[in-house]
Amino acid sequence: MNVKAAALREIPYTLGFFIRTLKGVGSFMIRGHASFKILIMQILFTFVEALGITCLLALGIGVAVNAVGMPFLAILSQERYIYPLLIAIITRELGPLLAAFIIIARSATAIATELAGMVVSHEVEAYISIGIDPIEHLAVPRFLGVAISLFLLNIYFSIFGLGASFLVAQIFNPLPPGVYFGNLLQSLSVSDIIISIVKSISFGMIIAIVAIINGFSVERASTEIPVAGLKAVGSSFAWCVLLDILLSALYYTSVS
Repeated sequence: MNVKAAALREIPYTLGFFIRTLKGVGSFMIRGHASFKILIMQILFTFVEALGITCLLALGIGVAVNAVGMPFLAILSQERYIYPLLIAIITRELGPLLAAFIIIARSATAIATELAGMVVSHEVEAYISIGIDPIEHLAVPRFLGVAISLFLLNIYFSIFGLGASFLVAQIFNPLPPGVYFGNLLQSLSVSDIIISIVKSISFGMIIAIVAIINGFSVERASTEIPVAGLKAVGSSFAWCVLLDILLSALYYTSVS
């Protein structure tokens, strides 16, 4: 019961911190030149360095979906349904979620442990003592960097996943590239693009906020630093899955 009560008490704090961070975005855009390097470095670490593993995973998913789905649909003489199936699995569902999982494994831990180390070493107190807002200087660039990175990784995941499926399609039903990708574009609706973008940006914001909160929540002991990283990973996974279920339910309810 105490665990549930503690979890319920954390929700208003998390929402308040999220709102405070959003307010800090405007100030960061106006006078955040000193923190701009943090934003660039965050995008470099979260997006650029994770691009290789994300594209590799997307290739594997694209190959698997087409290799498994095409023979089954061929038995039913419904090969044309492979295109909406690819869009649903890669672009709408797995793309945003798997890209989020990659960022959680890499960046959530890194952000939480880095900020926790700054708290333990009194760096955050030093910022406050000289009049620098730690939210604007430390939290906002990481928040923006993770959200932007997840949005971009999701795009690359879809491109490479759908591209890999074309290569496998040549084995079962050879088609010119123009015909294959034309059929894909016909199956891709505006609502598919919107839900994919909403998921990727929402997951990015959740991961960043959870990691930052866990990083700032440590007190004085250095042993709390790895614990903050572990909590950030576990909480980010849970919240992203729950939000994915909610957004998917809303999407399918609206289109049905």
